[in-house]
Amino acid sequence: MADRWKIVEEELKVLTHFNKEGRAQMVDVSAKDITARTAVARGMVAMKPETMQLIKDGAIEKGDVLNVAQVAGIMAAKKTCDIIPMCHPLQITAVDINFSELSETELGIIATVKTMDRTGVEMEALTAVSAAALTVYDMCKAVDKMMLIGDIELVEKTGGKSE
Repeated sequence: MADRWKIVEEELKVLTHFNKEGRAQMVDVSAKDITARTAVARGMVAMKPETMQLIKDGAIEKGDVLNVAQVAGIMAAKKTCDIIPMCHPLQITAVDINFSELSETELGIIATVKTMDRTGVEMEALTAVSAAALTVYDMCKAVDKMMLIGDIELVEKTGGKSE
């Protein structure tokens, strides 16, 4: 019986998000150095060409889609620890959201998030892209119920051990 517990304890040492009882825990980052950290994430919203044109023309009834989506992405990055349970609250020093027309039916979204902290901002960048994409969807759903959000991924991270 004691051998079984020893095996479980050894396995849990490798999994930093679990405590000795095998339950979720927030990773202790207090011993890590504070360093400059950056994360870049991207995603896209696929839509009808007519919807893309309405966005470009500023003709969506709910307002300026890209400006609202940009603010939503920034707000989401700052609130990531409130919606992703094991994320640390971070002092975000910068958030930038950029949009590009990938094709006549695809809107690209890129989020860059920066901090000076003990842990990275990957989740914040991914959350920013997700919230911006969801906002585009919300603002355009009345004219295009077939939109598709996808390809959300981390593109780059710097700082911490990755440097």
